[in-house]
Amino acid sequence: MATTLSFLSPTLSLPTQNPSSFRTQCFPFSCISFPSISSAAWQNHGRILPCSINPTFSTNATQYEFSDDSSEVELRLELGEENISPGEVYVDATEKSLVIRVQSSGYTKTLLDTHDLYGMIKPSEMIWYIDDTQLVVNLKKQDPELKWHDIVESWESLTTGVAQLLKGTSIFLVGESTEINNSVARELAVGLGFSIVNSLPILKFQNFLAASHLINDWKDEEGSDSVAEGEAAILDSLSSQARVVVATLGGKHGAARRPGKWRHLFAGFTIWLSQSEATDEESAKEEVSEATPMLKVYLIKENVPIVVCRVHFSSSVFDLPGKKSLYVRLGCRGDWPDIKPPAWDPATTS
Repeated sequence: MATTLSFLSPTLSLPTQNPSSFRTQCFPFSCISFPSISSAAWQNHGRILPCSINPTFSTNATQYEFSDDSSEVELRLELGEENISPGEVYVDATEKSLVIRVQSSGYTKTLLDTHDLYGMIKPSEMIWYIDDTQLVVNLKKQDPELKWHDIVESWESLTTGVAQLLKGTSIFLVGESTEINNSVARELAVGLGFSIVNSLPILKFQNFLAASHLINDWKDEEGSDSVAEGEAAILDSLSSQARVVVATLGGKHGAARRPGKWRHLFAGFTIWLSQSEATDEESAKEEVSEATPMLKVYLIKENVPIVVCRVHFSSSVFDLPGKKSLYVRLGCRGDWPDIKPPAWDPATTS
């Protein structure tokens, strides 16, 4: 059973599964000098070779260097000791994909083949050339404000990028399944370097419930409002905490199912998790892309049923953490996203 994730508090990019195909060596852009480029190399930049009938193979040991210079990114791949000419290199790109192959010793070797570039590029402005034993590819970014942390989307690159965008703002996971909320929270907390809080064991501890005592039993004895009030008190205490991933109660009895209890959830980025009928990664991607075309979906990190979405970046995403911080400082009064002046009193609002 897969899990579909969609955003209620938008425009973030969250981690994906961890492909091990590439070993990355990242260097600050200021530390990389531009080599001299021969006229022959410039004449061959961006050249696309026709498909080869040579035997092909892929390598998972390609070493590359990567740097980001705001408006463009530079990728340097090792060609090895073999003398590769520009005519033996195949480079093709779309807005979100990059394929690099070289012909050598009667074989066509794939150095890079990804449809998950970290961001969108302008393929018509791509330039490539050979510098000694390295193939250098310069890609123009569509969004200069988006900082790339690697050439491809990966668990490490996206968690690094998301952590910087969040600026300490916490994440609240809500949905139908308490178990799934907990599983996803653990993965996100580890990836982002945040602390994890699960509201269920806190509720049990505060109410002296036995481990076997279920929320349904509590609801039957004291009413569902009692469960929601108990979790709302926990969310209240967590709303001022930074760098926390909170797994809330699933089902009908938690605070998230009551609109009046959302004022503390608005203190962070709230993510809704729902179960999907998809049985594999491709069908899950297709299902969610049909429902929410602006989201790009990734599935399964190790054995955890997690689907995470990437939303189209806009300049407003960089302002959200600051606005969340202001909302918390004013006391989480429930006026998100239209924050009222400090003197505003929600109790006097009709």
